[in-house]
Amino acid sequence: MAKRVELEHRAYWAIKAMDFDYDQAGEHRTLPLNELEELRNDAYESSRIYKAKTKLEYDKQILRKEFFQGQKVLLYNSRLALFPGKLRLRWFGAYYVHHVASHSAIEVQDPKTGKLFKVNAYCLKPFLEFESHVIEEIFLVNLVYSE
Repeated sequence: MAKRVELEHRAYWAIKAMDFDYDQAGEHRTLPLNELEELRNDAYESSRIYKAKTKLEYDKQILRKEFFQGQKVLLYNSRLALFPGKLRLRWFGAYYVHHVASHSAIEVQDPKTGKLFKVNAYCLKPFLEFESHVIEEIFLVNLVYSE
């Protein structure tokens, strides 16, 4: 019986030694972790490339607004964000550009009151004036057809 206990004891320690080989277990664990780290780095890199490409495409579609002194502009009604109205006018104008700063702050003058105030460039858009054409009126006369 003592030999059997000793044999089981040795088998138990052999199994325990196989399971607790720290170097082998460490290598076995670090390989999948390194693979996961590489996959994560590849995902970050592809995400960065995708974001850069979409930013370039988006920036191509943005129309740069340039304003100069004396230009007529329309001013966006920012109160519509708080109190939206279906049929309310979104743009007020026409105002004159009095001074253009380099950091997109534009000084605008109201032609009615002469008051000056500063606004951001994104709140403005150019005022398009159309030439007025003389409208010619033609009166149609009832024509009677004879056969």
